[in-house]
This record gives sequence, structure tokens and C-alpha cells, in this order.
Amino acid sequence: MPKPITTIPARQFARDLAGAKRAADMGPVLITDRGHPAYALLRIDDFYALGGERQPSRSLLALMDGLPETAGIDFEPPRLIDQPVAADLD
Repeated sequence: MPKPITTIPARQFARDLAGAKRAADMGPVLITDRGHPAYALLRIDDFYALGGERQPSRSLLALMDGLPETAGIDFEPPRLIDQPVAADLD
């Protein structure tokens, strides 16, 4: 049985995010901008099902480790010369 599609104006979405999330538990939520569909809100499981994928089990750190190295950019921050001083509030 197909899930119902709920349509919510952008202003209502901004005022009642919790309500939009509750609606997304039942099915997709279309967020309209000036009467035209602009965005869709889905549960993450539904999102992954659209692509035929399962939810990734890799951590953010593992994903970042898979990014290519930035070649040719050396970053050496300057050493702090001045020591911070506490503010005198008296």
C-alpha cells in the first residue's frame, strides 16, 4: 500500500518542524514554496530505499579517511607569540 503524501507550505514547515517530522513518519512530505513543490522530506530509511541502498554503516571518520589527499597544500599555522591575558573587569 503506497504511503500518503502530505503537502506543507514552507511557512508552516518553518513554524512546525515537529509536525512535519510526524507527517514524514507516515509518508513523504512535499514542502511548497509559493504553491509549487520545492523540497521533499523523507525518513532516512525511505531515502536509502529510493536508491536501492541500505543505510551506510561506516562512520563519518571512515568516510573522511576515504577522501583524496589535498596535494600541494602545506598548512603550517603560525606560532602564538603573545600570551592571552585575562580581562580586568574591575
